[in-house]
Amino acid sequence: MSTIVAEPGHVSLDDLVRVYTGASLMLDSAYWPRVEAAAGIVAKAAQGAEPVYGINTGFGKLASKRIPPDQTAQLQRNLILSHCCGVGPATPEPVVRLMMALKIISLGRGASGVRCEIIEQLQAMLARGVSPFVPQQGSVGASGDLAPLAHMTAVMIGEGQAFVDGRLVPGREALARAGLTPVTLGPKEGLALINGTQFSTAYALAGLFRAHDLLNAALVTGALSVDAAMASTAPFRPEIQALRGHPGQIAAGRVLTELLDGSAIRLSHLEGDERVQDPYCLRCQPQVAGAALDLLTQAARTLVTEANAVTDNPLVLADTGEIISGGNFHAEPVAFAADQIALALSELGAISERRIATLVDPALNFGLPPFLTPEPGLNSGFMIAEVTAAALFAENKQRALPCSIDSTPTSANQEDHVSMAAHAARRLYDMADNLAAIIGIELLVATQGIELRAPHGTSAALSAVIAALRAHVPALVHDRYMADDLAKAAALVGGGVLATVATHALGRDPFPKLG
Repeated sequence: MSTIVAEPGHVSLDDLVRVYTGASLMLDSAYWPRVEAAAGIVAKAAQGAEPVYGINTGFGKLASKRIPPDQTAQLQRNLILSHCCGVGPATPEPVVRLMMALKIISLGRGASGVRCEIIEQLQAMLARGVSPFVPQQGSVGASGDLAPLAHMTAVMIGEGQAFVDGRLVPGREALARAGLTPVTLGPKEGLALINGTQFSTAYALAGLFRAHDLLNAALVTGALSVDAAMASTAPFRPEIQALRGHPGQIAAGRVLTELLDGSAIRLSHLEGDERVQDPYCLRCQPQVAGAALDLLTQAARTLVTEANAVTDNPLVLADTGEIISGGNFHAEPVAFAADQIALALSELGAISERRIATLVDPALNFGLPPFLTPEPGLNSGFMIAEVTAAALFAENKQRALPCSIDSTPTSANQEDHVSMAAHAARRLYDMADNLAAIIGIELLVATQGIELRAPHGTSAALSAVIAALRAHVPALVHDRYMADDLAKAAALVGGGVLATVATHALGRDPFPKLG
């Protein structure tokens, strides 16, 4: 397992992808002096006579309550235990790891006032496979992701629960297995750990990574569908995309052209095809997938900025010695970014479902049998697979409604406008699962359609993709139990196999990047 040495403020999207897929992260040693300087300012304030929010006062509506210096450690411990109010299933471990890394990056900016040993505890847990049990529900995305981050912090102090080697054990036992001991929180440290947007941001980043992979897969299956339907590739010409000018559209058109280059099916109907134009789901792929790519690129910029941000409260200005209350914990940018990703996921599924419907419909599929079965009537073929795709698309469409426009007052109206970023980001995981299944169905349907075009074949790149599918799922000759076929196809899509196989066959990577 690799380790990333992070420079807070300069962590890249590629770094975050690496953490999500298993890398550890540690703070660049150049940042430790600034961390300690801010911690010293907090320690001094905790002993002072002036009230400083969250350091020698209560929290939220209880900010007017003064806390004596000898109770500040108890204050922070109580804060964590009282905020462990999450409910629901466990957050997936890759998301938890990313959340921990984001917290290291944020604290490492030296504006939160925590001691180095707090960051070191997070680093060690990340490196040694201690993954806190973090319930998925309980954050409204303002005043920080309080409940989820409290569950993370509870393990640091020997409370809560954590996964170690796949087993859920008490927090203290998890630390012991990793050769670690619980930390005692000093002034403001509990508050610094649970204030912030790291839960919402980690989930949104996970949704972004998966959405980008699925967009690339959708370009592959979209190209397959073009050949299965014997559609025209003229709408993908670069001159058309350049006249509009959107970068995503230009990139998507280029990928579709490269994937279809050398197709014998395409050459077989260059002349004598009475169709003038193809349905939008085939013809407008650069416009739809390209617009989705541009949305994802914009969301990526927002989320990388947020990943490098300091989002707790109050903040320590080490250069001036001030401690100032603000509102960086409000996750509105993350909520907006997650809503954008949700729109992209929904639209990619919408147009994929239309391509599936086109291919199974004998009125639209240009000579293929109904539902792509050699013996229609006796066999139903892909009839209900298309219905499943429609059901999943409808579910994603419902989930794509914006969460960022919702709000509800909390904490006795002290926190009277919230972002709902956690809701916006969490739903992306399920939406991505749905989209992988839709694209998997298109993979099955388009492959069947291409094989029914024999003796004409598709391009070398797409033939390699078909071979990869056929290694797991045989052609549908007679009706059979299909749920397993759909699951295997979705796994190939979700695992990034389609783009990888196509890239290998082409000898170059044509797929657009987010960085």
